[in-house]
Amino acid sequence: MSPRFLLDGMLGSLSRWLRIGGYDTEYRRDTPDDDLIEEAARDGRILLTRDEALVNRARRRGAEAIYVREGDEEALSQLSRELGLAFDPTHARCPKCNHTVDRASKEEVTGRVPEGTLMTVDEFWVCPSCGGIYWRGSHWPRIVETLGGAGRGTT
Repeated sequence: MSPRFLLDGMLGSLSRWLRIGGYDTEYRRDTPDDDLIEEAARDGRILLTRDEALVNRARRRGAEAIYVREGDEEALSQLSRELGLAFDPTHARCPKCNHTVDRASKEEVTGRVPEGTLMTVDEFWVCPSCGGIYWRGSHWPRIVETLGGAGRGTT
């Protein structure tokens, strides 16, 4: 089973990268530390934070927790090394809300994406939870490169 994550308010950008990499990742911006620890333990999530004291408290209370030392790309590499993660953007979750995304036809997204995109892109995905629409645009090669390098533990 793939690990599931819970990130505190310091790691919003990392939460999006983990979701794009295919991992179930919850993000809590203003949740008190004790509530984060309780949620991680209850839901079997790995708590990620830049707060070393929070990591130590979580571990003492039986929750798995990892101290994230660096920025997003380095953190992805750290998680790849420590947990053996491989990132697969073809199994991305919604970067906004963490829900799984569904394939959508051009007809389903017409009027909801730029006309130029509609004419040049054939594959779309829609989040049934928040309504976000995604496609492999000019940013796709950078995403693949970042996640591929992180998955090898080398960013």
